[in-house]
Amino acid sequence: MAPVDIGERLRALPGGSAVTLKLDPREYADHYFAVLNATLRDVGTETDAHTIYVTVTNPASFVWGLAQALDVAQDRISFVDAISHIMMDYRNPLPNATYIESPRALEAIMLRVEYLLRRNPHPRSIVVIDSVNSLAIHNPPELLTEFFHILLNMLKSRQVLTVVLEVSDEEASAVETMLNLVVDETIDVAREGP
Repeated sequence: MAPVDIGERLRALPGGSAVTLKLDPREYADHYFAVLNATLRDVGTETDAHTIYVTVTNPASFVWGLAQALDVAQDRISFVDAISHIMMDYRNPLPNATYIESPRALEAIMLRVEYLLRRNPHPRSIVVIDSVNSLAIHNPPELLTEFFHILLNMLKSRQVLTVVLEVSDEEASAVETMLNLVVDETIDVAREGP
């Protein structure tokens, strides 16, 4: 699926939807950029849209660099960065980012997302979680399941479009099984790729 098609599918989803975007690890760089293009540029630059990007895999500074390459305006995106502290990579903190000590601080991630939704009220809010795999490395499955149930239900009740990135492998994992219980749709970027 071309990046524009992913963006069209995401734009067609009503507020309150939750979708998983599955990326193939063998094509990760291409798929990741296609997903950023779809979420940050295609959907995130809609009139009255604002994106909250939760970074657990790549630091906010890295994602912001790619967002700038896609001509995303700084006032269109906020970051909840849960990885920079661990990577010791927040020498130059972004003004549109809030930093959390660890990906294990799931409650802090939820509270920051909720705070940013109240601070940046927009008719079209998007939350991107990058990625469920990284969260699974740092958190036990039961805790992660509870986190996603609470977070996604809160976001659905606020009519927020939620996009969860997942790096898929050949066999369905416990993480994928858990996600299937809480998301409305799964888009396999590899299968529907160009």
